[in-house]
This record gives sequence, structure tokens and C-alpha cells, in this order.
Amino acid sequence: MKQLRIGVLAGLFVVAGVLSWAGARLWDAVGTLPRVPVAAPIVLAVIAVVLTATALSLRARLRAQRERRPGAKGVDPLLAARAVVFGQASALVAALVAGMYGGVGVFLGLDGLDVAVRRDQVIYAGASVVAGVAVIAAAFFLERVCKLPEDEDEGPGGPGTARG
Repeated sequence: MKQLRIGVLAGLFVVAGVLSWAGARLWDAVGTLPRVPVAAPIVLAVIAVVLTATALSLRARLRAQRERRPGAKGVDPLLAARAVVFGQASALVAALVAGMYGGVGVFLGLDGLDVAVRRDQVIYAGASVVAGVAVIAAAFFLERVCKLPEDEDEGPGGPGTARG
């Protein structure tokens, strides 16, 4: 499984932002107002909280297991792998969604904040971008928590390497 890369997420954010800004211009030219739902930042924030709680729980369980505390509940490797995959998928979607709402927010902000409805939409879009960044940060934290420590004994030609 490959690790998340900030460059890929930033690229997704920028491409989604540019496309949604252009789409918002087109949509506004037709005569309707692009809207940002109030639930967008709330859903992203809930995902960030779930990812952070999962990471903290796994970190505590791994620490207890490493310190060989009596009654320590171990971590199933498949559970940790699923958590990391969920975090990575969430980060990719959050980058797209944050870019999309960021592009709409930029369009609405540049078009003018005279109307109260547009001002509210810019606030919702900004909150969505912030919540999307929180999801990405939580995904990186979860990935770091679940990363296996490197085994110093294993190098080129060490155990687990096929020799020919």
C-alpha cells in the first residue's frame, strides 16, 4: 500500500478548484446561483473527528501492546490496514471536495459580497475547505500511527528477501 503524498492531494485540490470555479462562472451566466450546502463542512468535520478518534484509539492500543501491559488488547493487522485505506480514501475525496467548494467560494467572493446570501455561501465554502484540510491532516496522522516500524535487521539480502 502506497503512502499518501501531499503533492497528489494538492494537485487534486487545485484541479478541482479551477474546474469548479469555471463551472460556477458558467452556472452563474445561465442565471442561477451556485450553492454550497450547509452540511458540507459538517460532514467533512465529522469524518475528520472519526479519523482522529480511530488514530488515537489505535495509537493507545499499539502503545499498550508494545509496553506489554497486562490485559492489553492487540490490534488486528487487517483492522489497521482497513483504517489506513479509509483514511487515504477520505483524504482523496476531501481534497476533491475542498477544491470544489474552494473554487466556488473564490468565484462567489470575487463576484461580490454585497448580497447576504453570497456572503453566507462564501463562509460555508471556506468552512468546507478548512474541514477538508482537517480530514487530510487526520488521514496523515492515522497513516503515521499505523505505519510499521522499520526492522533494522532486515536490509538488502536480509530475512524476507528472495535470494537467487
